[in-house]
Amino acid sequence: MRIIHCADLHLESSLKSILTGDKFKERRDELLHNFDRLVDYANDNSVDIILVAGDIFDNGKRRKTAIRHIIDLVKDNPDIDFVFLKGNHDTGGVFDDEYEIPDNVKLFDQKNWKKYEFGDVVIKGVELTKDNYKNVALSLVLDPGKCNIVTLHAGLANHEGNKEAYEVNLNDLKNKNIDYLALGHIHKYEREELDDKGIYVYPGCLEGRGFDEVGPKGFVLLDIGEDGKVVDTFVPFAKREIHREEVMITPEDTMPDIIGKVESAVSGISDKDLVEIILVGKTNMDELVDIDTYRIKKTFEDSFYLFKIKDNTTVDVDYASFANDKSLKGEFIRLLEKEDLEDEDKSIIVELGIKALKGEHLDI
Repeated sequence: MRIIHCADLHLESSLKSILTGDKFKERRDELLHNFDRLVDYANDNSVDIILVAGDIFDNGKRRKTAIRHIIDLVKDNPDIDFVFLKGNHDTGGVFDDEYEIPDNVKLFDQKNWKKYEFGDVVIKGVELTKDNYKNVALSLVLDPGKCNIVTLHAGLANHEGNKEAYEVNLNDLKNKNIDYLALGHIHKYEREELDDKGIYVYPGCLEGRGFDEVGPKGFVLLDIGEDGKVVDTFVPFAKREIHREEVMITPEDTMPDIIGKVESAVSGISDKDLVEIILVGKTNMDELVDIDTYRIKKTFEDSFYLFKIKDNTTVDVDYASFANDKSLKGEFIRLLEKEDLEDEDKSIIVELGIKALKGEHLDI
């Protein structure tokens, strides 16, 4: 048996924080049709079950055409069972009540653990609420003679992640005869041992949506043999990968140097991807290079689906060199050194102050 474990599709997400206009609409539709690609993969690779461990949609703002698209896609593929678990973003449920749910869709509820049996393979899950999440593992009972896949959309206690989802104590799930704990909620791939018998896996999101979701995204393919053993493989699947690269700037760098460093940082990145460059490091105070982010953007924006640039550099200030400087600039630096401010804030004030003394335009 083969099972696809994916999660956090967040279809119908608002992408306007990074995209506008036609690209926003295009990218939103790409996320939707990525599920079509997933179903095509399932058909081409003899997959029996697609398990979505929560957050198929993103909150309540979703087009009815998108819901209808998913339901029709499921209905058109009756040989695949679709197991949908509600996540914290699936407000109101995975699908609205007005839609007739196809026979090959399996859903869970908030009352008790619900199981679906596929021969010797059992998938068991429950929707988490404020009333059940603390003790939900205590009522989990599994047949040790079966291959047991348990699915939850949850954070794990003492686990870094968004706190919007209820946290389950991982220790409560140990030694419960779980072969594979299929989780959702964390948007990056993670695989760890649960106990001597099983593992727990976050597949991550199927497609990155913002610059906080960088790197390869995809799903986990489970191959379950006749002996009930689970072999899991992460499959990169995103149509577009998201990259965030830091470029280190030194006080000696000129604009051509900086553009060259950016070019090196983006070398090898596909033109279909989304890229954000963060300039870090120090610039020279005396030969203040006014980093032209507009020029950098224009140089690279046509090379990628989306290109963004941020200047997080600070000014390199040698306070000791101004100890005996009788100029207005020296007095300004000495006064600033005495202020109880963070070094980053002082650096920004120095840059603005020097520009003002030179009579330059201030971008505030």
